[in-house]
Amino acid sequence: MRCPFCGNEDTQVKDSRPTEDNSAIRRRRSCPNCNSRFTTFERVQIREMIVVKKDGRRTPFDRDKLARSIQVAVRKRAVDQERIERLVTAIQRRLESSGETEISSEHIGEMVMEALLALDPVAYIRFASVYKNFREVTDFEELVGKIGEQDHPFGN
Repeated sequence: MRCPFCGNEDTQVKDSRPTEDNSAIRRRRSCPNCNSRFTTFERVQIREMIVVKKDGRRTPFDRDKLARSIQVAVRKRAVDQERIERLVTAIQRRLESSGETEISSEHIGEMVMEALLALDPVAYIRFASVYKNFREVTDFEELVGKIGEQDHPFGN
């Protein structure tokens, strides 16, 4: 594994252990060249998935990109990192178990919104505002109104 700090190709595994939900192996690594430490995760990949964008472009599914978009939505919210990891893993597993090799970005976005609504209403609104490309205050009002009409774990 290449060191992300100095680019050295010869790093050493110092510790390996399963994640809390046993969906991955967490490895602590050390670089003998620059003495930096970093963590990697090893996960099972059932099949190669392609994301079909709104403009028709096709890109490989990127779990890290999915995790980053969720991280942005929950930034400065009281959401544990482990819960975010479980959410990302659950979405990835649902996508893989669908049997489809090509998945629309809209489908992934809807799955994320559904999961965020159950996790944190503010994160849900943040994600939706970017995902749905809100341009007016009325867009937010409409979304918040829909949340208020639904039965959800946050009550009214």
